[in-house]
Amino acid sequence: MLTPEQEKWIAHLSDTDKIKIVPFDPKSQEEFEKIRSLIQSKIGLTVRVLHRGASYLGISGQNEIDIYVPVQESLFDSFIVKLSYLFGKPHRIYPLERARFNAPANGIRIDIHLINEKRDNWLNSEKFENYLKTHQEALEEYRLLKEAGDGLSVREYYRQKLEFINDILAKTA
Repeated sequence: MLTPEQEKWIAHLSDTDKIKIVPFDPKSQEEFEKIRSLIQSKIGLTVRVLHRGASYLGISGQNEIDIYVPVQESLFDSFIVKLSYLFGKPHRIYPLERARFNAPANGIRIDIHLINEKRDNWLNSEKFENYLKTHQEALEEYRLLKEAGDGLSVREYYRQKLEFINDILAKTA
């Protein structure tokens, strides 16, 4: 079951564009390290730059690397400026909540997410991935769900993915 906010987000996604799932690429960690070094060269070594998503989990995904930069709300706007210097204008901004930048590298899409470290979206994401890292059977179920999503519409893929995530989060409550 999805929350009203999730339903609203799902409704804006394409019902005609299709998802393409590819096998895990072990080179993704190397690509992450390059981008992390680049980001930290601009924003400092003490700022967390985290590898997340399917490539972090070592499972099939959308040929992308998700990088998260969780920061305090008071630093959010200044970090948009700093990351814009490296990656250009953000693809999306939700003020004081999250901003997404894109950086292609060697045929892999890299999404850099600046995120308010106190927002539920980030905290729930951390709970979800920590659960998968410590529950191999749930990670395997997630991998199979993602692979079965190959060819689904973007909307249907994310609906199924969010329902799975919500089920896992209910177990962590």
